[in-house]
Amino acid sequence: MTRMNQLRRLPNSVRQARNGAAGPSYAFAAVVAAGALAATALLNRHLAKKAEHANPPAGQFLEVDGVQLHYVERGSGEPLVLLHGNGSMIQDFESSGLVDLAAKNYRVIIIDRPGFGHSSRPRNVIWTPDAQAQLIRRALDRLGVSQAIVLGHSWGASVAVALALKFPDFVRGLVLASGYYYPTLRPDVVAMSAPAIPVVGDVMGHTVSPMISRMIWPMMTAMIFGPKSAPAKFKQFPKEMALRPSQIRASAAESALMIPDAFHFDDKYGELKMPVVIIAGEGDRLIDIDKQSARLHSDVAQSAFHRLPDNGHMIHQTATDEVMAAIDEVAATRPRRNQFPKRFHDSAWL
Repeated sequence: MTRMNQLRRLPNSVRQARNGAAGPSYAFAAVVAAGALAATALLNRHLAKKAEHANPPAGQFLEVDGVQLHYVERGSGEPLVLLHGNGSMIQDFESSGLVDLAAKNYRVIIIDRPGFGHSSRPRNVIWTPDAQAQLIRRALDRLGVSQAIVLGHSWGASVAVALALKFPDFVRGLVLASGYYYPTLRPDVVAMSAPAIPVVGDVMGHTVSPMISRMIWPMMTAMIFGPKSAPAKFKQFPKEMALRPSQIRASAAESALMIPDAFHFDDKYGELKMPVVIIAGEGDRLIDIDKQSARLHSDVAQSAFHRLPDNGHMIHQTATDEVMAAIDEVAATRPRRNQFPKRFHDSAWL
């Protein structure tokens, strides 16, 4: 008897059950998957609220153009603005000890950039370095700052450059640490940008992305600090704040903007006329400093470039004294009539 004849002899109810078995099984799997995602989203929401409760705002807030900006202010003297990198926040600079050092001689203002730490990030704006520079300039104006030295680390270096290009009279000097300045092929950036994709990225950011980020946190820490190990003081950094869905999305959006922004600035660095100190770790595993920092040094005539041996991307954490010295170096340089009497070279002012 053929298979077809066997099926024909079965009762209708049995045949219908067999023919429809695949449909219900897929539907059941979809329901289970949706339930698992919902449960994961609820867990991530709980962990995010727990992290915010454990790490309340340490500073004050300014509402500027609909953005709640969180900032910390310490010390007195010449204003010094610190801009953190992608995925980071105020506590990165605080845990490094740089804020304590700088506050001895400067009025230090550290800002949680939009979407990081306790600052909001409205979704009706594409938060390019230019957009962030305008926002930060207005915030500093509200704080009575008419001119400042600006330090930017990593992605924050792009915001610092944008601030200097848009408001050259405001930025008295620049310290650019571990920055990415010129477009290069970066497959890792494509992967890191996924949570910024509309709808799909939102689902990822509230469900699987925080979990994946927790699993790869040790590997990422080793990469950004290598060739050195993360110092004990970095334990003060609130990891769970960085793993909130909102901050993961902000970080992904900045990853997606990284290469386009580098194209945008590619031919503009020569317009920088203020003192510029470029500083980078020779062992940086995220950025090729010869293609980035060294090239920037060649494009900015009045710049100094300090290469730090045996240091990686997080130089403010592993070489805090050297970064502080770079700040003092800029502060000590006061050009006359926007002209520099001498050209600078690697690792020293002439």
